[in-house]
Amino acid sequence: MTTHWDESQVPDMQGKTIVITGANSGIGYEATRILAGRGAEIIMAVRNYEKGQQALQNIQNVHPTAKLQLMRLDLSELASIRNFAEEFRQKHHQLSILINNAGVMMPPYSRTQDGFELQFGSNHLGHFALTGLLLPHLLATPSARIVTLSSIAAYAGKIDFDNLDGSKGYRAFKFYSQSKLANMLFARELQLRLAQHQADVISVACHPGFTHTNLASRGSGKPVSGIFGLLSRSFGQPALMGALPTLYAATSPAVHGGEYIGPDGKGGRKGYPKSDDHIDKLYQADLSKQLWTLSESLTGVHYEWKQPEFASFS
Repeated sequence: MTTHWDESQVPDMQGKTIVITGANSGIGYEATRILAGRGAEIIMAVRNYEKGQQALQNIQNVHPTAKLQLMRLDLSELASIRNFAEEFRQKHHQLSILINNAGVMMPPYSRTQDGFELQFGSNHLGHFALTGLLLPHLLATPSARIVTLSSIAAYAGKIDFDNLDGSKGYRAFKFYSQSKLANMLFARELQLRLAQHQADVISVACHPGFTHTNLASRGSGKPVSGIFGLLSRSFGQPALMGALPTLYAATSPAVHGGEYIGPDGKGGRKGYPKSDDHIDKLYQADLSKQLWTLSESLTGVHYEWKQPEFASFS
């Protein structure tokens, strides 16, 4: 009989420090709840502080001794990302796991304060910058992990370097797919660079399949409505099931870096976590290197691979 991997197999996480973006709802909330229940110290990186406080309280109602900290982070603003990283540096010397979870899906056309198309700017560039700024703490931590959420929408994605800001035309799903492909390419390229520098850190991509969350609320944070909301409620799997690939990628000893973890059901839409070979089909070295170079240029964040001086601290 096949034994499926589920939340009961998440190991003891005492002594682990974890940053989860978008931790106040959906997959981020479920991952936070499970990992906090295993003893991890969780930094809940959230854009809406009020909703973050409610989510934190809900988890502490279930796990009174949960070690949770709320910090503001708006991934659509480079200044907010830098402020978050600086505040984190002042309080912590190490980071065990970074979970790049937050995202926005199919909003009306808009740009971030830094001039990026909102989905590419938040979903990819925001997490690219955050990961680079927190990399010293990951390098300072034995067996650290970086988990970046992609989507089955990435399979239809294409990186349009001539129209990344949407000024030459915008279609919401096309740009969402582009941002999720960028997430996938980033995770694999990051793994290759970590391995090249012999870092004790691994990078893993994952996707939740078709999961009912408020991601498609067009950036409003409100419950999903309309036809998509009806389909999501009717056919999507619960948020806890959608969080299993994230939890597996973050904690399973079977993960070695570079994998793409998703549900094992038909089309990867539902089910229990397994390795998905779509990343091998979609990863292109030249494309990923071009994306990496451009991301450094746009964000002003250049990755430093040298282990920091505070690495000996706990």
